[in-house]
Amino acid sequence: MSNHNLFAALRAAFPQDLDSAAVETDDGLVYSWRDLDRATAMMANLLRSLDLPEGSRVAVQVEKSVEAMMLYLATLRAGYVFLPLNTAYQSAEIEYFIGNAEPAVVVCGGKNFGWVSKIAFKAGTRNVFTLNDDRTGSLLERAAHHSDSHEAARLGEDDLAAILYTSGTTGRSKGAMLTHGNLLSNAKVLKDYWGWERGDVLIHALPIFHVHGLFVALHGALLNGSKMIWLGRFDPKLAIEKMAQATVFMGVPTLYVRMLAERSLTKEAARHMRLFVSGSAPLLIETFNEWQTRTGHTILERYGMSETIMLASNPLRAQDGERRGGTVGFPLPGVGLRVRGEDGRELPAGEIGDIQVKGPNVFKGYWRMPEKTKEEFTADGWFKTGDVGKIDERGYVTIVGRSKDLIISGGYNVYPAEIEGYINDMPGVAESALIGVPHPDFGEVGVAVVTAKPGASLDGEQIVARLKSQLANFKIPKRCFVVDELPRNTMGKVQKNQLREQHKQLFT
Repeated sequence: MSNHNLFAALRAAFPQDLDSAAVETDDGLVYSWRDLDRATAMMANLLRSLDLPEGSRVAVQVEKSVEAMMLYLATLRAGYVFLPLNTAYQSAEIEYFIGNAEPAVVVCGGKNFGWVSKIAFKAGTRNVFTLNDDRTGSLLERAAHHSDSHEAARLGEDDLAAILYTSGTTGRSKGAMLTHGNLLSNAKVLKDYWGWERGDVLIHALPIFHVHGLFVALHGALLNGSKMIWLGRFDPKLAIEKMAQATVFMGVPTLYVRMLAERSLTKEAARHMRLFVSGSAPLLIETFNEWQTRTGHTILERYGMSETIMLASNPLRAQDGERRGGTVGFPLPGVGLRVRGEDGRELPAGEIGDIQVKGPNVFKGYWRMPEKTKEEFTADGWFKTGDVGKIDERGYVTIVGRSKDLIISGGYNVYPAEIEGYINDMPGVAESALIGVPHPDFGEVGVAVVTAKPGASLDGEQIVARLKSQLANFKIPKRCFVVDELPRNTMGKVQKNQLREQHKQLFT
């Protein structure tokens, strides 16, 4: 019986020379492929020694490090389910995720051990380890006592590999269940579609709690046996400097904007590069054009989401078409993508409607939410992305908006209903509306518009300050306005389109 464990496929792609460099960090450390193999085996053996039930979740909230990446691979290798959590999440958020996912193991940064372990033990988690970005922590201390040899757990392609939490529009986060088959099929398609070749070197500049950095970038390099230049934190000057030793860069629009602000970004600096990929948020056409002028390279934009990994991409090769700014290219091979009207009918080219998708990359459903899962799929099995877009006569897909008012700020999803819930709970607040407005650096940011209860006096800056103690930084509105009333339609629904129009020039 063949083993469908994603780790087994990634391990099989390691180069023959296991002592060659696999990862080089921004502080000069070099890890060989043998180091990756041995360290992931030791961590996998540690996990297996805990006598966990099959299918156990391993929840991880740590700073980016090569050891954190090894922990992800070790979790796959041991046959458990990886649950990455944004490092910006605060206690209320972590309490929900741990309560909902019921992980058997929680790994956190040493500085957070006090409050994270309290939440985890209260929820029934028996194993809490620490892992820091300086190669310290109890996880590594314990793993050091285990064998550096481990045979990957035998799994089917439908077995769970990871759960990614994606906040719901009602404020309740949903855990998207991704299988080994979902992840491997998508990685193989992208390897071919983006022309990964021998000798490619990836600048890994993204966080690894997110689809883009954890799956798209990481799997791409590993499945190709390619070396990674590992940036623990994004530094535009350093990223440009490293281009001389690399060929592939993946980033969110914010990273491209920050590199364009550096004088050192020139055609000469990017001469050695083969491919620049952008995603996770809309790329402004100005950024697309300026990058082309400054570097001579055309950014390849693509489209994906937590529930589906990658869905569409601009073409790599000129013979397959041009890379068009403002579009996300064509559906990937094996991915079905259609645009439907509100009445469910398929729309002709150029008409805007709801984007629905189908394919081996589409997730298994939402963790412990069978009704929500059923709701998000059509009767004939297509997943409703919640995105609104169109397909032109040549087949290029353009995303024009989001049906649920989702805000994508710096590549991270911000769901207005969640933030509005926190604001509405504050003393003196009658009602709030969070809208997304254009921002030159983050692509989009949240702006809160609030009304006060009779007799109450509110201060917008104080509301923002209070949110900072409750929520991750990327969710915090950049501004908060206190108004007498919110605009409404005849049905009493707040007209967010009017608010967006009113504030769209705020940061531009």
